[in-house]
Amino acid sequence: MSATMNQTHLSAMLKAAAEQIRAHHEMLSRLDSAIGDGDHGSTILRTMEAVERTAAEGASSMQELLSKVAWAVMGCDGGSTSPLLGSFFQGMSEALAGKTELDHASMVAMFEGGILKLARQSRAKVGDKTMMDAFLPALDALKSADPAQGMKAALQRAAEAAAQGAEATRNMRARYGRARNLGDRVIGHPDPGAVSVSLIFKGFSEGLN
Repeated sequence: MSATMNQTHLSAMLKAAAEQIRAHHEMLSRLDSAIGDGDHGSTILRTMEAVERTAAEGASSMQELLSKVAWAVMGCDGGSTSPLLGSFFQGMSEALAGKTELDHASMVAMFEGGILKLARQSRAKVGDKTMMDAFLPALDALKSADPAQGMKAALQRAAEAAAQGAEATRNMRARYGRARNLGDRVIGHPDPGAVSVSLIFKGFSEGLN
């Protein structure tokens, strides 16, 4: 594949991420029913379908595309998910000022911009049983990936790290959201938000061709 990422690649990645959520949204709601109100699957599906529709509309640049996606996400009725993912996409957009193609370092910087903007809004850390348990390991994997192996390999590493981070939430108590009121009852159940993030990164890696 190409050594650079362009807007066509980015749009395909967003579409593939939405497809992953579409394929697994019922499972995500089942996970949420154990520690929340059971609607995470439908909420994240609605959010990612807004991402998919907006990406299909196109834009004049990658920066504009991600900004449009961010606003579409923030306009969804998605509880805390919408503003958090909206800040992720907006941070990605802000990292792309003036860029028409991305090399490996620019791709990593794009994701770093998104995840750090999200982290500032969320304030959750690894170990809090939230989506940050998947996002932050994914970022670490991207930053440590060997550029010589290519962007797709880096995204595959990120997806694997996100999945491992999501699985690790199974043994955690929750410090945020409704689940924090359940104490030890949430132990044994992975955080659905973290699982969603792992699926989104799996889509990103599969969509980059």
